[in-house]
Amino acid sequence: MAELVPIMAAVFAGFLLIGLALPVLPLHLHQQLGFGPFAVGLVTGSQFVASMLSRIGAGNYADGRGGKRAVVIGLIAAALAGLFYLGSLALLDRPVASASALFAGRAVLGASESFIITGGVAWGLSVAGGQNSGKVIAWVGTAMFAALALGAPAGSALYAASGFTAIALATIILPLATLLAILPMRGTSAVASSAPQSWRSVAKAVWLPGVGAAFSSLGYGAILGFAALLFAERAGSRYGFPSRPMPRR
Repeated sequence: MAELVPIMAAVFAGFLLIGLALPVLPLHLHQQLGFGPFAVGLVTGSQFVASMLSRIGAGNYADGRGGKRAVVIGLIAAALAGLFYLGSLALLDRPVASASALFAGRAVLGASESFIITGGVAWGLSVAGGQNSGKVIAWVGTAMFAALALGAPAGSALYAASGFTAIALATIILPLATLLAILPMRGTSAVASSAPQSWRSVAKAVWLPGVGAAFSSLGYGAILGFAALLFAERAGSRYGFPSRPMPRR
């Protein structure tokens, strides 16, 4: 499956960006902008709402235009999200405006996530063939979760060294560098289908496992949004994190 390595690398880079911000965005919103739990959850969750809403469109685009093009769109959107992050830092004296820029950046990053993972899987399937669909999904998924696992400590280190500016710059530079690396690679043709299925027929086939996956992820989202704040409050002072009570805003 050597042909999947470049695709896995692109997915890894795309999700590394998400992992970088996961542990530090709540801290930035709370410690630098002074917001409480509701605002932290709102800004953090905007990425996942945008990802959910853009998933079907990303899948249609990957089927109609090819998986590589979908990954390219996702990487460009990820760099745009980094620009929103960077712009939010110019508005630190206006917390609501700064948080709004972060909200927009997270939403754009959520859409980019949809295009990167959906395009990566579609690209991998077209390269490796449908008979290897299980292997493609497994390897691309491995790249995704490896990036999230590595991104969290890397993001914490960047934040400790240079603050949220380092996260913003990494979110701009990394997808652009990955984009330059994959552009020369051979793309694949769009999926040809003589009898495309309707949205309803697809939804009918997958709604039950989809609902199960959604409920199983509720706790995951809550932990992602607030674990860093809980750590900073209870044990962060031992490891260099400020420990302050959360304001009510």
